Amino acid sequence: MNNENPLGISDRVRDLARQAQEDISAQFARIDEIAEYNTQKVLSAFQTHRVAESYFAGTTGYGYDDQGRDELDKIYADIFGTEDALVRIQFVNGTHAIASALYGALKPGETLVSAVGAPYDTLLGVIGVTGEEPGSLKSYGIGYRQVDITPDDQPDRAGLAQAVREPGVKAVLIQRSKGYSTRATLSVAEIGELISIVKENNPDAAVIVDNCYGEFVETVEPSQVGADLIVGSLIKNPGGGLAPTGGYIAGRHDLVEAAAMRLTVPGIGRECGSTLGNNRALYQGLFLAPHTVAQAVKTAVFGARMMELMGYDTEPTSQQTRHDIIQMVSLHTPEAVERFCRGIQSGSPVDSFVTPIPWDMPGYDCPVIMAAGAFIQGASIELSADAPMRPPYTVYLQGGLTYPSGKTGIMLAAEELLKAEQ
Repeated sequence: MNNENPLGISDRVRDLARQAQEDISAQFARIDEIAEYNTQKVLSAFQTHRVAESYFAGTTGYGYDDQGRDELDKIYADIFGTEDALVRIQFVNGTHAIASALYGALKPGETLVSAVGAPYDTLLGVIGVTGEEPGSLKSYGIGYRQVDITPDDQPDRAGLAQAVREPGVKAVLIQRSKGYSTRATLSVAEIGELISIVKENNPDAAVIVDNCYGEFVETVEPSQVGADLIVGSLIKNPGGGLAPTGGYIAGRHDLVEAAAMRLTVPGIGRECGSTLGNNRALYQGLFLAPHTVAQAVKTAVFGARMMELMGYDTEPTSQQTRHDIIQMVSLHTPEAVERFCRGIQSGSPVDSFVTPIPWDMPGYDCPVIMAAGAFIQGASIELSADAPMRPPYTVYLQGGLTYPSGKTGIMLAAEELLKAEQ
């Protein structure tokens, strides 16, 4: 090992990194301010609910009377400004949590509207747009409409107003993050505007926000601008890199209860669900989440500036205000996508020796490549990069438990891209 340069990063890449770091100092100051505010918000909730060592004890079997689990629900509700919340390791991923929210909010004969185009790929099977698996919303007689974004990648506000006025519309899904689309991530303010449009035209429709990748990036959450439910994954932002699995739903009490009945069964709902010794990780992860999210946002900003200096297009740009942890980079060719993901994988603390290759992942309509050398399998709050292998060959970067490690991963990705020029 070279003690001065243990990873063998070239002088050219180090020079680019120094320039990028100088160019984004103002962004970092803003990110730190947000992290400080959100840390205080989380700390206040912990103190209000008198978090104690006894909350960390786990339960087995049915999980009745799990005080730590039940108090964590209240803490999430406090932080997100909602009537109720459901935080459970029994949610296998964010898609499962969102599906539970949708099944709880909709009955046969009613209609779901997606407000900003098609939702994330894995939700299409839940809705029944793709696949023939049993149990989709479609198979239960629940209709679906989507309001596509405009040609300039903006929400179609007039189209949304018209769509929610249609008979039978009882739920509207707003996806905060871009998923695998090329539109910009929605700010909380923009989500609030869309919610106002829905409520003005259909007061009875429940607005459900897919909040994945967005928690703690701003100082307010969609639940504080009118969302009836917000939903997310614990192996993304709110788990702080420590939660081993799980998801959350926060919002109106009746809708949270209905989702709990779909997570388990009617008549049992949230009363069962053992925590198996994971409470400490969920609490500590939530406490760390504002800081960890800030590390991921800094990593994304640095990644954007590095790629810009190398001549690639980014969304958002390195100077734009962030609304989630995802950074999109247009690499234009499948070879460049594979090189970038190889570099990110080589900068991982786990499985750094693995070479990511595209494969047919369940729930996607084309091969997907994923670089993710994570302590928690699939944890998007840890440094990772993935891309659908289709034009325009755009890679989606997210995560970074610490900024120095995230920065290093991006420098190694830059090395891989530069090798193609040699």
